[in-house]
Amino acid sequence: MPIRAVIFDYGMVLSNPADPDAHARLVAISGLPAEGLDRAYWRHRHEYDLGLTGPQFWTRVAGDNGVTFTPQQIEQLIETDILMWTSVNEEMLAWVVALQNAGLRTAILSNMTSEIMTYMCQELAWLSHFHHLTWSCELGIAKPDSAIYLHTCEKLGVAPADALFLDDKIENIAGARAAGLQALLFTTVDQLRRDLESSSFAREVPLPSPAVTLPAS
Repeated sequence: MPIRAVIFDYGMVLSNPADPDAHARLVAISGLPAEGLDRAYWRHRHEYDLGLTGPQFWTRVAGDNGVTFTPQQIEQLIETDILMWTSVNEEMLAWVVALQNAGLRTAILSNMTSEIMTYMCQELAWLSHFHHLTWSCELGIAKPDSAIYLHTCEKLGVAPADALFLDDKIENIAGARAAGLQALLFTTVDQLRRDLESSSFAREVPLPSPAVTLPAS
């Protein structure tokens, strides 16, 4: 079946990897060893994506490490966490434009905290060029739950089989395929280009090109 839509994960696909300077600042603000911070951070991150507030999340991170964060620390941790994940991959954003110019529908489907979502919607004008945005924190469901993929396809007005989904996590790719979408694991733009060239829909989807210019906001 033809590809009519491309659905993107945000983190590590449209965004760059976590900013190391911001991560170092999280460690400094928390006063925790990096290993202890990271272990608790990722232990509770899925619940944060499902709707925990920032203060609730960071209180759990502190509790796992046997400490208490002050309200000022929590505010700083939330602000720094936002900065850690909001550096964007310009080459991938340029490809979004190429897809839209080719007549394909586009969406973001992301497990996302409410604080980062709010910042992005206020500060990143390019989000308005997508046909739909699905944020886990708004729905209370998250990848790899099939319901969130089907919700996104419904909002785009396409059948799951007509949508291509990109994500950097294999469990989310498996979830998309279980929901009936076509899906590719994202690692780098170069690998994506090779995967598209060798795919069954190679002629239906333009290849990523850094030469495409983003539209004015």
